[in-house]
Amino acid sequence: MASHIVDVIVQGRLGRDLIATLPEFSVRTEAGITHIVGPVPDQAKLFGLLDLFERFHVEVVSINRVTQDDDVSPEPGDAGSDGSPGS
Repeated sequence: MASHIVDVIVQGRLGRDLIATLPEFSVRTEAGITHIVGPVPDQAKLFGLLDLFERFHVEVVSINRVTQDDDVSPEPGDAGSDGSPGS
């Protein structure tokens, strides 16, 4: 697997502790859905990410490769829908 930027979509909000474990990802929540966007260099990283979500009981809705035409990547540190950083 070549390195890709992915948009992992999960149900609900992520807690601050979980977000803190994802420093290389941008996290944005709106309408009860959270987008986690960032680099996944190989399958080991992807499986590690999925394992992390499983351990925290986070429901993964979809995983999508981001192309240059996609506009899903928030700037790092963007505020979530409640105005708090990265929620």
